Amino acid sequence: MFSTARHLLSTPNRRLHNLNRSLLLPVLFQSRVSVLSSPFPASFKMSTSAMAKRLEGKTIVITGASSGIGRSVAFEFARTAPKNLKLVLTARRIDTLNEVAAKINQEVGDGVKVLPVKLDVSNPNEVRAFVPGLPDEFRDINVLVNNAGLVKGVAKAPEIAEEDINVMFNTNVTGLINMTQAVLPIFKARGTEGGAGDIINIGSIAGREPYAGGSIYCATKAAVRSFSESLRKELIATRIRVMEIDPGQVETEFSVVRFYGDKAKADAVYAGCDPLTPDDIAEVVVFVAGRRENVVVADTLIFPSHQAGAGVLHKKST
Repeated sequence: MFSTARHLLSTPNRRLHNLNRSLLLPVLFQSRVSVLSSPFPASFKMSTSAMAKRLEGKTIVITGASSGIGRSVAFEFARTAPKNLKLVLTARRIDTLNEVAAKINQEVGDGVKVLPVKLDVSNPNEVRAFVPGLPDEFRDINVLVNNAGLVKGVAKAPEIAEEDINVMFNTNVTGLINMTQAVLPIFKARGTEGGAGDIINIGSIAGREPYAGGSIYCATKAAVRSFSESLRKELIATRIRVMEIDPGQVETEFSVVRFYGDKAKADAVYAGCDPLTPDDIAEVVVFVAGRRENVVVADTLIFPSHQAGAGVLHKKST
């Protein structure tokens, strides 16, 4: 792939600049659908305009959109399809969501309509009221990005706080499932083939490789993985795509929350490393949503180059 990238960057191949930048992801991209395998055939003309055309007119719901990956996903969708798109951004921090919405409109203009919605996905009553509470023009949802999630602490059994257990399961698992069930009827009512729409679940390497000090978080992400795979099988006779994206090490507020606001401890996690950014993950989210309807990028694992597993990281000497 990388030799192909170098070839395409040569002088006679300036057409690369018309390709969407997400095609050359600076990460380790593992997928059941090898969309990025080399070399690119002559007929392969995946440009920004082609991606935008597939996304045009769609309504996209993103949970946990006030910061981190969710915020970056909102901007990436807006930048990719700036002429005709609706974004429903949800999080607990409505003031921050309003700021994100204003910045998106400032950057891409009024072709993207942004609706900030205060929502705590861990609260079933709020999730039940979510769809009925949307304005009519935002109810025809096409894409659900289940991004909201968190981790609390590094305690090991039997010293894990019950409150931490509950908040992780209620947000990462129950919240994701409840959001899916709230939106799925909209998908199933669309079209003539049992329904259409995209459910994109943000998982984690932790759901594949559990590690000491993260048993509850790992269990929640393993549950997301099982739910995603079961749901994909349940919807096999439809055009509803279920896709999971599992990041490795990404630098966000994630570790600050894990260490209860202790930024020094959070920074130590990334010391000597070059972690992924939220934008790296956002590019992949938009990439999978922008495939042809018949292409399901079912399962994606993304590492920075210094990572090879949940606990396998190379740290430079400082």
